[in-house]
Amino acid sequence: MPHVLIVDDDPNTRDALAEIIGADGLTTATAGDLREARIQLVRQTPDVVFTDLKLPDGSGVDLFEDLDPRSGVEIIVITGHATVESAVSALKMGAADYLVKPVNLQRVKAILDRLPRPGDLKAQIGTLRGELRRMGRFGLMFGNSPAIQEVYDQIGRVAPTAASVLLVGESGTGKEVAAQTLHELSLRRKHAFLAVNCGAISPNLIESEMFGHERGSFTGADRQHKGYFERANGGTLFLDEITEMPAELQVKLLRVLETGCFMRVGTTKEIETDVRVIAATNRDPEEAVLEGKLRLDLYHRLNVFPISLPPLRDRGSDVGLLAQAFLDELNDRHGTKKHFPSAVREMMTSYPWPGNVRELKNYVQRAYIMASPGSDSTATVPLQISLSKPSTGTSVTIPFGTSLAEADRQLILATLGQCGGVKTRAAEILGISLKTLYNRLVEYGDDANKATSGEAGEASAAEGEAGTPGASL
Repeated sequence: MPHVLIVDDDPNTRDALAEIIGADGLTTATAGDLREARIQLVRQTPDVVFTDLKLPDGSGVDLFEDLDPRSGVEIIVITGHATVESAVSALKMGAADYLVKPVNLQRVKAILDRLPRPGDLKAQIGTLRGELRRMGRFGLMFGNSPAIQEVYDQIGRVAPTAASVLLVGESGTGKEVAAQTLHELSLRRKHAFLAVNCGAISPNLIESEMFGHERGSFTGADRQHKGYFERANGGTLFLDEITEMPAELQVKLLRVLETGCFMRVGTTKEIETDVRVIAATNRDPEEAVLEGKLRLDLYHRLNVFPISLPPLRDRGSDVGLLAQAFLDELNDRHGTKKHFPSAVREMMTSYPWPGNVRELKNYVQRAYIMASPGSDSTATVPLQISLSKPSTGTSVTIPFGTSLAEADRQLILATLGQCGGVKTRAAEILGISLKTLYNRLVEYGDDANKATSGEAGEASAAEGEAGTPGASL
């Protein structure tokens, strides 16, 4: 049976908490200061500690040093002087949640409902780590590169806590999938997970969407509407593109995070909610603060546990693993058994993927759709060149006065190098036939050898794909 230690110098607070916790079927022990608390820790290691921040002989956070981080003990901080700084500091040190005096009984019950019973979350996370070793996946996420495994470790540590998480990464790196994995590994997994794109909602409607509205509160409000914070009660709310949220609404969001209360548009009645917020941005959050896009106090409140998601170009062999997973999904859905030709695998490996995982998934779907009827392989379709964020090395500078022959040579070799030596792709981009490209490469001799991959048999494979649509720049 889970055991709870209550540390507070106010006997009324201790008794009230002990009564609530005991009624939930947990055993309790109490202490009025740090000395008594340490005695109780020796007698029996608790599963949960409720501790006041200010004690007669020190601070409740001092108990963090007395607990083995591997013990899995949940620490709930209680304070009568709540500030953003004190709450964030406690959460960063490892507190699972915090309460404000006078203690709200509903919040206490919500915390108790989330507390793990013996080893359930540890067992689940351990199972997922086993899946990673066998299949290269972690929950809803795929990959086994060192970069993504570091993300798995961070998610595994923070998921069981109540700490706010800020996901930072380029567009398409899988921030929403990471947020869903956090939710599935948390004590809130039986409740709702709601995702909100703050940049996709009209500024005139975003407050109503977040907090809801009463009937008649504005023109067109013909019924009561429950917002995301109300619908996600007990669960997780994922706020994507947080830097696109209007500044005036950021103030109200901060208040909800601090107090757990909000008001629907058109009323002054406060509604309590118990929601874990996971925010995300594809911008540098500190630059967003300097530019006035993100409030500094909200940034500190959200940035309790930051996680940086690596771009796909830094994940090495994960490109092939993800592509195969996407293709397997399409094969299962349509009852097919298609595979990638070697030329496609080469292109996917050499391409920098400025659109990250999202771009890779779209490419796999295009290659599947363009396959010939009855073929057991995908088509060798060209990769799209991103117009918004060209990769390094995609331009060639030719000085004035360069001969046309030399300009041709530089452009052909640079294009071939950018395509990782895949001649089929290079010919498509250059708008010339594969035969013409081979003739030019023979002329260029050693320079051509440096730009090619040297794969034997590529000519025959490329000839077989002669009908592949060309690309345009």
